[in-house]
Formats: sequence, C-alpha cells, structure tokens
Amino acid sequence: MQRRRFLGLTAAGAATAALAPALTACGSDATGGDKTIRLIAADYGDKPTNSSKKYWDSLAREFESKNKGIKVNVSVLSWTEVDKKVAELVAAGKAPDLAQIGAYADFAAVGKLYSAEQLLSIPTQADFISSIAKAGEVHRVQYGLPFVSSTRLLFCNQKLFDKAGIAKAPDTWAELQAAAAKLKAAGVKMPYGLPLGPEEAPAETMMWMLSGGGSYTNNIGVYTIDSPENIKTFEWLRDEFVGKGLTGSGDPARTNRQEVFDAFTRGEVGMLNGHPTLMQQADAKGIKYTMVPLPGASGKARATMGVADWMMGFKQNGHREEIGKFLDFVYSKENVLDFTGQYDLLPVTTPASVAMAQDDQHKQLRPFIKELPNAEFYPADKTSWAKVSKSIKEKIGSTVQKGGDPAAVLGEIQREAMATENAGR
Repeated sequence: MQRRRFLGLTAAGAATAALAPALTACGSDATGGDKTIRLIAADYGDKPTNSSKKYWDSLAREFESKNKGIKVNVSVLSWTEVDKKVAELVAAGKAPDLAQIGAYADFAAVGKLYSAEQLLSIPTQADFISSIAKAGEVHRVQYGLPFVSSTRLLFCNQKLFDKAGIAKAPDTWAELQAAAAKLKAAGVKMPYGLPLGPEEAPAETMMWMLSGGGSYTNNIGVYTIDSPENIKTFEWLRDEFVGKGLTGSGDPARTNRQEVFDAFTRGEVGMLNGHPTLMQQADAKGIKYTMVPLPGASGKARATMGVADWMMGFKQNGHREEIGKFLDFVYSKENVLDFTGQYDLLPVTTPASVAMAQDDQHKQLRPFIKELPNAEFYPADKTSWAKVSKSIKEKIGSTVQKGGDPAAVLGEIQREAMATENAGR
C-alpha cells in the first residue's frame, strides 16, 4: 500500500516533530548488544490526545514487566513520513528491529526481513485471518505480518435518499446510476463521489475493477490491468456516470478522497465508497447514513477491497528471539482488540475478529467485518507495486474524462507494470 496514510489519519505535526530525535539511534551499536528492541510505528490518531504513541508506550511497559531483561523503545511517526523514514534508516544500515508501516515487499525482496515462521509461535501464526496473511507473502513465504485491516462499503446519505425518493440502497450499476440520477434531480451537489485524484486513486480504481468482475491481478498474481472487464468498467464510468453529470461538477481526476469524505460529512454527497473511519467523521457531524456492499455490474460485487497495514521484523540487529516474544504479545486477542477498537479498524486475527463481531459496542463495524474473509488486497507482495500505484495515480483519472480512452490508458499502465515486474526478476 503505497500511500500517505491508508487506514490511519495524519498525526499532528507537532507531535511528530517531538518524536523525531528518538530515531537517530535506531540500529546503532549504542546498546552494546543488549536486549533492547526498537519499534517504529505509524500514528493512527489525528491529534496528540489520541496518538498511537500512548498505546505503544503502555504496551511496551506491560511487556517489559512480564519479560525481564527485554526493553522496547518505541517511536511513532505520522503516515506522511513513517514509510520514508524507515526506508532511509534501512538504506543507511540503521534498521529498526520492528516497523509497523505501509509496505514490506521491497525489504523482503532483498533479504532484510525475518519470515513469520522465524518470529511467531505456531498459535500466533494460526490466528491470522488467512486471506490477509496470504497478502503478506512473497514467493509463498510470509514476511509481512498484517497489523490492522479495513474493508470498503458503499455509504449512502439517508437524508438525501429520502429527499430524492430513493427507497433502497443500490445493488447493481443500473440501480446505482438510477439513484444518482434521482439525487441529481433533487439538487444534490455530488450524487456520487468519485475520487480518482492522486491521494487514493488506486483504491477507488480497485473497487470499481472488482465490481466489474476484474482486478489488478489474476488468481496467480499476474497483472491484468487492461483486461476486458476493467476496460468495460471504465468505459461505463466514462459514458454512463461521469458523462451524465452524476459525479458532480468537479473533475474526478483532480478529486481526492478526503475532499469527498469532507463533503459527505457536510451533507453534500449522496453516495461514495468508504471505510470505517468515515463512520467516525460522519457521526461527529450528525450525518445519517446506511452502508451496503459494493454494487456490481449485474449484482453485488464479487468482492470488496481489503487494505492492511504491516508489521515486519528486520534481521540486522539479530534480535529474533526478543522480536518474536514481543510480537506474540502484540497479537494477543486483548491487545489486538484494544488497538483496533480505539480507531474503528478491523482485527487481523480470527479470535479478535470474532470477539469484535459479537460485541455490541462495535456493531457498526459488523458489515465491514462480514466482508473481510472474501476481500481482495492490493498486490503488495510485488516490489513493482509502488511504481504501478504511482502510474495509476497519475493516469487513471483521464479514462473517465470526455474523450478519454480507457483501453489505451489501462494498456499503457499494464505495459509499464509488466516491464517493472520483469526488471525486478
């Protein structure tokens, strides 16, 4: 997941700046070979009062009290810089012992990471939800340990639906188009929010590909970006959705996800694809909404998009045993629930997922949890994905503009993807 922040929210800049100096010793010899492990983690809070640092500091102290002799030093950075900082430290020969960030494949490809089997106890490994664990594999060996996850649903503004006389949320593209047309006729500013701008174009793109029966790759991991299904999907979007003014007056190619989320919380958007964080934002603004599975070309989409953020253990400092003990603690049911519950994210382990689904305190998350076992994830195991994602951000929006050529654009991205993939072999 190449990104700014995918599941999390950007942390306050002041908090990040205060933590930055703690990173300078990562991977150094200052500890003299002791049993201190260093973790760099992403911040899922949007202000100092809900910063993830509080969680990690508390967890580290509890772990230390139960594992005498092992120390855990934690640095928490915003999503805008944490991936870049870890990459810089690894390149400088100062890798942390653990990193909880957005992507793992580049590090795994050059032999920097321990495998899951080398770190985790068998029960901890077995607890991972299989579809998410598989997304952490490179050549069938798991190096990326999922930390938190999310799925996507279609959000519908209930007040605007009532105003437009729409009785039920759409299940198909035809129903989606009809609902958007009614919303437009009722004066809704943005009947459907289509963020194909650079912030999160790869996510919106994948959701539409899945709803049209395609995806970024096939079932053996080969890129299929310009498949007939994907081309047909973007032709439909161009002609039947954007072309008919059902996405508002703005250009989807220049529309970012957070802009659409913000507009939804102002009551200006009828429908959009969203993740659990949008619930918090909408609830805070008093927006009444319903959530349903993504509509498909002729019925419910065969799958929704899943997103995972990753934990990984670096070999450089030789703390395999200490890292493994800490991770077994991190992935206990109670600790997984503690973190995911704070930020309305989904657990990546079966015991925690079952417990959350049964807890009425988290009943709003049940529709997202239900979609998780069959969710499809970015091809994060590919070292080529970073460049492919960048290309999608730059080009995909043009497919839905007037005169856009989905076949040509998707074909160009496909050729670039295959060239990058082959160059890395």
